[in-house]
Amino acid sequence: MGMTITEKILCNHTKHREVRPGMIINARVDIALGNDITAPIAISEFRKAGGKKVFNRSKVVLVADHFTPNKDISSAMQTKTVRDFAREQRLEHYYEGGDAGVEHALLPEKGIVLPGDLVIGADSHTCTYGALGAFSTGVGSTDLAAAMMTGEVWLRVPESMKIVYHGKLQKWISGKDLILDLIGRIGVYGALYKSLEFTGSTVAKLTMADRLTMANMAIEAGGKSGIFPPDEVTRVYVEERAKRKFVFYESDPDARYAEVIDIDVSKIEPQVSFPSLPSNARGVSKAGKVKIDQVVIGSCTNGRIEDLRVAAKILKGKKAAPYVRLIIIPATPLIYKTAMDEGLFDIFLKANALISPPTCGPCLGGHMGILAEGERAVATTNRNFVGRMGHTGSEVYLASPAVAAASAVLGRIGGPAELK
Repeated sequence: MGMTITEKILCNHTKHREVRPGMIINARVDIALGNDITAPIAISEFRKAGGKKVFNRSKVVLVADHFTPNKDISSAMQTKTVRDFAREQRLEHYYEGGDAGVEHALLPEKGIVLPGDLVIGADSHTCTYGALGAFSTGVGSTDLAAAMMTGEVWLRVPESMKIVYHGKLQKWISGKDLILDLIGRIGVYGALYKSLEFTGSTVAKLTMADRLTMANMAIEAGGKSGIFPPDEVTRVYVEERAKRKFVFYESDPDARYAEVIDIDVSKIEPQVSFPSLPSNARGVSKAGKVKIDQVVIGSCTNGRIEDLRVAAKILKGKKAAPYVRLIIIPATPLIYKTAMDEGLFDIFLKANALISPPTCGPCLGGHMGILAEGERAVATTNRNFVGRMGHTGSEVYLASPAVAAASAVLGRIGGPAELK
């Protein structure tokens, strides 16, 4: 019996000749990632365990992105802990300030993560890198500490679910709509500890930005990982960035799946996930006229240049509705500069938007856009749990950049088709 792409990648990072779902394995890691929230805990555990040197200075990556620029003394101290460790260990990949960006946008952009890699990170959205044909998953800070010391991680091989997309996308439909629709179909536990494998004729036409968005939110369906079989789109993206060799894997024709779901994308309209779960998704035409106070366009889910271009196309010549705060957050310095050079900032500023430096910021209720009690926000982020973006009495509605931008102009939840 053949293996899935996930099983092949995991197998090739072990001494086994084959692996099957349910097996417990020790696997070599290509990248071990931490940020300014999770890395300080990992560093503490690293030292408690007697760690002196990381297993490989080029494979341990630390990014200060969640509370940057530092919002208070506590966040400054956390970042200092990470910075001091990076300096002590002479890490090749430490990013902070003007060199940093939202980690899950930054690493693919810099070619740090590549197809065929096994990546672990002390952040649940590490599953983003499956868009490149890598196996990537979030782990706890203690697992990160162990990986920093040994270069290995302990895993149970997940079952795989195949999601087959076919049909023609409607106007304004993006990867965000596809993944919100899927999570709405299967629920937040629908892919529990499974690898979501995205395939089908429609997938072949998706941009890398769309794929990164979809893989990013695999965790919101309970997935261990999300993964796209690499193709020509992948090759074009990585060849200009890669500084080391990479491997394309694909599932065998006789690979076994826990479930196969077939989806006709032509029937999917722009989606909105209502509070307080990503699975509470519905078409924007069924959203009603929910008034909003804030719109956030950014994050590791939708802060890429393609996302900003969509938002700018909708916002051009328009303004955010009165009393609606529109916050634009480019995910990396390169995206920031590209948006500025392309004139997108002029469009955003004329729309009365605030433009933030790259940061996770409001996505986790950190800073740069915290909600007060009773306020509602439309966000291109990945979670809308109670209190996720501020007060427990606030609400977050998840949507694509197109829906978010249109909602900012309308002053309520709505789609681009409603704008004149």
